[in-house]
Amino acid sequence: MAEQNFIDPNKITKTVNVQAAQDVAWRVFTEKMAAWWPLANYKIGSAKAVDAVIEPRIGGRWFERGEDGSTCQWGSVIAWEPPSRLVLTWDVSADWKYDPSLNTQIEIRFIAEGKGQTRVELEHRHLERYGVRREEMRRIYDTEGDWGRLLQAFAAVAASQEGSQENDAH
Repeated sequence: MAEQNFIDPNKITKTVNVQAAQDVAWRVFTEKMAAWWPLANYKIGSAKAVDAVIEPRIGGRWFERGEDGSTCQWGSVIAWEPPSRLVLTWDVSADWKYDPSLNTQIEIRFIAEGKGQTRVELEHRHLERYGVRREEMRRIYDTEGDWGRLLQAFAAVAASQEGSQENDAH
């Protein structure tokens, strides 16, 4: 008998439909993160965060930049396939500190759904690496800190970028 409604406790998946072309969605996600990531609250460094950066290459860093010029790494790029797929490590511990040995992974897929439409799928996996705090972190990422809310903020900025590009073309 097939299992139904199986929820993998070691991953979270979120999907958002973006009113923007695939290349625009990719660019907003990878180059304009500070426009949609809530840096005032979603940061781990001691300085006020003013930017979030993904270096555009395999092995690149994913980090926040503080107003004082300091950086605080969140993870690194393990797959860079513009404009369709990005895989990052998320090396932020349950104590909200950078831990390069944690190595949970976030895969983001950008799927063209027609003219000016992109479905973005995010999967945060390997939550078992949080050990005894897995359920706590799963709950935070799924409902409290919520990757879904972050994706909604991203989608709003991407849609506004799509609109501004269309206006520039006319």
